[in-house]
Amino acid sequence: MKRIALEGKVLGENDRIAAELRQAFLEHGILCLNFISSPGSGKTSLLERTLEGFAAGARVALLTGDIQTDNDARRLARFGFPVRQITTAGACHLDARMVERHLREWDLAKLDLLLIENVGNLVCPTSYDLGEAAKIVVLSVTEGEDKPLKYPGIFRKAELMILNKTDLLPYVPFDVQTARENARGINPRIEILELSCQTGAGLDGWRRWLQGRMETARQRVPA
Repeated sequence: MKRIALEGKVLGENDRIAAELRQAFLEHGILCLNFISSPGSGKTSLLERTLEGFAAGARVALLTGDIQTDNDARRLARFGFPVRQITTAGACHLDARMVERHLREWDLAKLDLLLIENVGNLVCPTSYDLGEAAKIVVLSVTEGEDKPLKYPGIFRKAELMILNKTDLLPYVPFDVQTARENARGINPRIEILELSCQTGAGLDGWRRWLQGRMETARQRVPA
């Protein structure tokens, strides 16, 4: 019972901070997206291809989380946009307090898009609201089609599933239709995009989805 009470207190405090972040994002017209996946699904590659599609000076920033190293932050910084590494030192997820702390020196009035790359894990990050407008789950074709059934929490909460590494389909025993059906069996409303960061196939659809959500965020700024 004490453990349940402590977990409830931790998540309650997290949700309070996340609500404050969400309100700040709303007031500034910022679209915040939280990317969640297993390790090796290609989140960082997806973010690289996303950043290269923006013109220099675009109002974009990134937070990237890892248990150790700043490797991803260094990879993403070469595109010239503000990037901060959140090193969790053992924690298997980001939480709202970490996001709040790493945003303090950034002027939110100068941002339109905040991309958060969570720690590679399909379980722990699912429970923590970061103030994001949407969770995005990245599933690669090198994983099983049954991932949505094994880890239903994130697929239930995600607005979008990105099926990544489709260039490998000729070489791996992965059934795209089954993966789609499994994801929609958990969440009938989930949107699904298929793409390859290597060949660029499907990236135009992803960029249209992203631009549409950014326009919606700007339109929702309180008068």
